[in-house]
Amino acid sequence: MLLSSNTLEGVLDLICIDIDGTLVGSSGDVLPQVWAAAAVARARGQHLAVCTGRPGFGKALAWAQQLEPDGWHIFQNGASLAKADGTATLSSGLGEHFDLGALEAQSEQHDWVLELYSDFDWAINRNDDLAVRHAELLGVALEFKALSEVRGELVRAQWVVRREDGPALLASPLPGLSYHPAESPVMPDALFVSITREGISKASAIRTLAQKLGTTLERTMMVGDARNDVQALKAVGFPVAMGNADEHAKAASRYQVGHVDAGGLVEALKLSARL
Repeated sequence: MLLSSNTLEGVLDLICIDIDGTLVGSSGDVLPQVWAAAAVARARGQHLAVCTGRPGFGKALAWAQQLEPDGWHIFQNGASLAKADGTATLSSGLGEHFDLGALEAQSEQHDWVLELYSDFDWAINRNDDLAVRHAELLGVALEFKALSEVRGELVRAQWVVRREDGPALLASPLPGLSYHPAESPVMPDALFVSITREGISKASAIRTLAQKLGTTLERTMMVGDARNDVQALKAVGFPVAMGNADEHAKAASRYQVGHVDAGGLVEALKLSARL
């Protein structure tokens, strides 16, 4: 049961912020007024953490470092919890149920793009338009290699498919794994479906982060816009949906702010000081 807005005194301790559709809008970048509001929140003593499906490198890492340079941030839909300065990482590997061969067979059958990630490395198996544009969205170099050549512990796989292929993909998940569908306003024709170990999600990572910071979920805000934010929104005391959020995120939230392109995140940051 969520607490009423009158239960807590003072500002919230932790604000978790989705990237695509929340921190970043259709321009592919962050509005200057968002950075100004984030600086004010940090000055109040609040912790700001990205909470994203993106990996902890490329543009996501740069934005995390600007939000809170020495703070902890959530990447890979909760599979990676890392310090922005690179000094520490907590990861949840894909585990014994992960069958790369089965995913590669699906990719071959349907001509779907498949990606594989560790905390610091990645590989992509197919050279097509979606792959090229996704690398640009992430801000990383597009280098094709065998998925089995990814260095480090494997924490996440991801499908990058056209939106019309989403229902077929989500209808046949592999057992022992969690699927997290998401979208980006920068690539509105694509669906991104992250795969993590079962039980690993943005919500599980927020629980861990709140404990590390010595606070509680009741004193935590999550700001998001999509289906892969729903568990996190339901887990925290103060769930906030962007004005551009889908119906799933809005239904899981108590508060709603403006559209990402109109500075809705600025509204959320201001709200966090009034609760």
